[in-house]
Amino acid sequence: MLRNNATIETCDLSNCIEFIKDQLYFALLHQKVKSTPDRHCFCIDEELSYEKKKQANAAYLIGSYAVMHLQKTPEEAYSLLVSQNASYLPFRDASFGACMYNLNILDCLLAVHKALQFGWLDFSKFNVEEYEHYERAENGDFNWIIPGKFLAFSGPHPKSKIENGYPLHAPEAYFPYFRKHNITTIIRLNKKMYDAKRFTDMGFKHHDLFFVDGSTPNDAIVTKFLNICENADGGIAVHCKAGLGRTGTLIGCYMMKHFRLTAAEAIAWIRICRPGSVIGPQQNFIDEKQASLWEEGDVYRQQITEQENGSGKAAVAGILSGVEDISINGTNKNISQRKTPSEMEEEEECGGLTQGDKLRALKSKRQSRASTGSIS
Repeated sequence: MLRNNATIETCDLSNCIEFIKDQLYFALLHQKVKSTPDRHCFCIDEELSYEKKKQANAAYLIGSYAVMHLQKTPEEAYSLLVSQNASYLPFRDASFGACMYNLNILDCLLAVHKALQFGWLDFSKFNVEEYEHYERAENGDFNWIIPGKFLAFSGPHPKSKIENGYPLHAPEAYFPYFRKHNITTIIRLNKKMYDAKRFTDMGFKHHDLFFVDGSTPNDAIVTKFLNICENADGGIAVHCKAGLGRTGTLIGCYMMKHFRLTAAEAIAWIRICRPGSVIGPQQNFIDEKQASLWEEGDVYRQQITEQENGSGKAAVAGILSGVEDISINGTNKNISQRKTPSEMEEEEECGGLTQGDKLRALKSKRQSRASTGSIS
């Protein structure tokens, strides 16, 4: 990085990419470079590393800066990053198996650009200390995906405690924060670990839409989820076990329907907000749902416009009027083979460590922990 009117010729770096003339350059290094009075060099990590994945992280960071603060389009920023024939590893999910879906840097930059357009990202209001505080397991393990609309969080437990090194929180621990931020609705996607009455007795709406950990939802669950979210009068807190896979999958469906994000943009933005979200086959599921959800969104917006123009009073969001709670066995559409909710929950419980358990354990390794308590 060059400062104080230094020129690229005075720098011993090769293949530098210029973002701000005589001020800001990006380079993939093969040796450590020292700062000088005219040149400030910094690495995104505490120590210089030659890992390809960290090169991709660095490229994403400076590319995002270019989109957010230099008013470059995602395509312009990405074009700069690859201008020196640089190649970057794609981003993959947090699963432990083979990679089923890749995101590239351009997908992430497009997601950042959409977030700026929709007002989800505003650095004049973004509080990094608050973000880092609440993403920690001992402080609630939650993140806003769409500020004021969707909060993704790790599933509550019957009582606050530390289990296998991971802090668990009772429903009551979330009440102060939820009330302060106008969260009115809770959607649970995993098996019932706590009594929903602990939320409903305090004035929150609570819905159960169970499907198996690591799987994808049936269309009925997707439709019901969208219906609930379209009718909620405040913020919506969504959780599964870890608040990553199932949670991110359904929030991604809403983003595609109502904001016309591509599947890659939706997954990228959710992971930018809450790393580790949307896992394994859930990525391909979101990709396969993109076209139909775009169509549903177009119809929804047209009906809203007609309502506003006084041409009809039909309840757009009243597509479903059935039971409050739905549980479907993944994407299995054969009704005769469908298991009951209790059977599926028992199956998940007896199956040993679930995806959610593994993701929680992985997260706990990255964070130091303190005692659990109220989250305000």
